[in-house]
Order: sequence, then C-alpha cells, then structure tokens
Amino acid sequence: MNEISSEAAVIFAELPAGEGKRIGHATLNKPKALNALNLDMIRLLQPQLEAWKADEGIVAVVLDGSGDKAFCAGGDVVAMHQAMKASPGKVPAMLETFFTEEYRLDHFIHTFGKPFVVWGNGIVMGGGLGLMNGASHRIVTATSRIAMPEISIGLYPDVGGSWFLNRMPGGAGLFLGLTGASINAADALYIKLADYFINHELKADFLAQLQQLKWGNTQSLNNEKLSQLCLQFQRDSQLQVPSGNVKAHQSLINKLTAHNSAAEVVNAILTHDPGEDKWLSKAIDNLRRGSPLTAAIVFRQLQEGKQRNLEDCFRMELGLSCRCGETGEFQEGVRALLIDKDNQPTWLYQNVEEIPQKEIDRFFTSPWKAEAHPLASLDE
Repeated sequence: MNEISSEAAVIFAELPAGEGKRIGHATLNKPKALNALNLDMIRLLQPQLEAWKADEGIVAVVLDGSGDKAFCAGGDVVAMHQAMKASPGKVPAMLETFFTEEYRLDHFIHTFGKPFVVWGNGIVMGGGLGLMNGASHRIVTATSRIAMPEISIGLYPDVGGSWFLNRMPGGAGLFLGLTGASINAADALYIKLADYFINHELKADFLAQLQQLKWGNTQSLNNEKLSQLCLQFQRDSQLQVPSGNVKAHQSLINKLTAHNSAAEVVNAILTHDPGEDKWLSKAIDNLRRGSPLTAAIVFRQLQEGKQRNLEDCFRMELGLSCRCGETGEFQEGVRALLIDKDNQPTWLYQNVEEIPQKEIDRFFTSPWKAEAHPLASLDE
C-alpha cells in the first residue's frame, strides 16, 4: 500500500491492483466526531478525487470512515451555528462557501465515471448521505443507521435530497424527509439508497479481493466486475441482514403522504395513531417536535425536484441552504439540539398552516442570477 497523505482529517492511500494499476482509498479520519464533514475535509477530498479521476492508472476508488461507529454523521453544523450567530439576518460567507464546495464534491462523485465504492458502515446521516449517494457501488452493513434528520435542526434534506428522495418508492422520500426517521441496511436497499449488503467483518477480505480483480481498460467492464464481487460478498452476508421498516409500512406511508399540501400531509402523519409501533411512533414524534418551516420547505422541495435534473437540484439546494442561514430557524435548531442541548427550540411558526406562502416562495427564490450562481458550472 502506498500512502500518499496522512492528513489528520482524511487519509489517502493507493492500493496496488496488478499490472501497474491502483485503487484510490480515501478514509474520513475524525472518528471522535463520527467523521462529520468539515470544510477542510472537503478541500482535501476534492483535489485528490480529481487527480484520481484523471489518472489512467487508477481503476477504482474506495471511500470509507475511520473507526466502527460511523461512515459520516453529517456536516459540521456547530461551526455553521457560530457563523450564523455572528451574522444575524445575513448569509454567513462561511456557510455559503461550505455548502457550495460540499455540493460540488457530491456532484463530482455522482459524475466520477470510474467505479466508486462507499463503505457505509455505522452512522450515515446528512452530509454522509451526500457523499454516499453518488457512488456507483454503495455498501451497507448490519450497523448502518441512515437518516436525513434535518427537521430537528430547522434545515431540510439537502446534499441532493431533492434528487434521491424523489426516486424512492411511493411516498417514502417525502415521509422520511418530513420525519427524519432512522432506517437500516434493509431499508436502504429497498428505497435505493444502497446497492449491496456486506458484513462489516468481511471488509478487509473485500478490499484484498478488490485488489485481485482483473481490472480492464473500460469503465463498464470494471463496473461489472466490481458488481459481481459485491454480489459474491452479499451472498456470504445474508444471515446478517436486519429486518427493515419502510417496506412493511409502505402502504401506510403512501396513504399518509397522498395529499396536495404540506399542511394536509403533516396533519395526516401527526394524527395517525401508531399504537405499539415504536419505529412509526418515533418518526411521528420527530415531526411533531421538528420545525414546521422545514416541513413546508420539504414538501415544496420535492415538488420542485421532480421537475429538475441533478445539477439543477444542487443549484436549488444551495439557494435554499443560504436562505436557511439567514432566517434564524436553522441557527435556533442547532442551538437547542447541539449547543445548549435543552431540546426546546423556539420555532418561528407553531404549525405549517400559519406560514405565509410568500415566506416559502422566498426560500425558493435564488439569491443569484443564473450566470452568477456559484454552481453554474456543474453542467460542464
């Protein structure tokens, strides 16, 4: 193994893959912070991934997280809170820069071309899903715990959520976006957030066999060889697959989300009696405690996302995130959950019904003209 960087936040290495070929291996390396993504990590990943994409000797890339607890638990929202607190009523420069560079990185993974493996072990939330979603081979394990829990902090499911939540079965994307419900590996496979289930204890063996593959010179053939290897390991891991929740609740989820307004959907979920169903009860409680403004944004976000390509989804989300940075709801949500930890946020609105339509419209009005948009070049 040729380790080409030992930067504290991200470790880069190149694994020999025979006949002069190599596999790029990047490891998020902040295990005490559950590998939460900060700007320094993004700025390490982007140029290295660009170099690996351009390097004909690199046949594939693996991205994983240090430690056994998390692949990546999200973005560094505590740093964002400090920036928002210092610039009330404005979009902090740090916040705009972070989201711009994060979404550019996420999009780059979506369009990487070469086989790209993400080993999604442990916690995969928020920004972690942004890194994972665009990979060609997304692997989950028995301990994978996945969520987009932004309803609890007054943000919304970003990092491409407008794209991938709309590609889930029935109303699952809207339900998960509104409730921030936690899902496992079986759920992730069902709703198309993951491609393969592999026992985490097999990881070292998987990487070793990855190096032994007879890598060719065409990306399509290499993708197929990697897929066959993943399927082989998945067959050896079947006894470890947990029982999921989303598929079992799909008909109910479809019924609860089959309404024409955010208020109607939210009311249907909040008034449903979950009985002894712990997963459903927790999901409903997350929505009840969460930001009504976020709920209204999520409903509109998914409507808008249906009409947009991947690049336009990221561009829309950058505007949304900046609006969240200037409104105060996001700042208050982070304060209550992670700063003061009183779990008593004072939301701007008590319910979705009282939010003026013009307030929602403002979130979906871009702060920039099209040609001046920070992500205008994503199509290139």
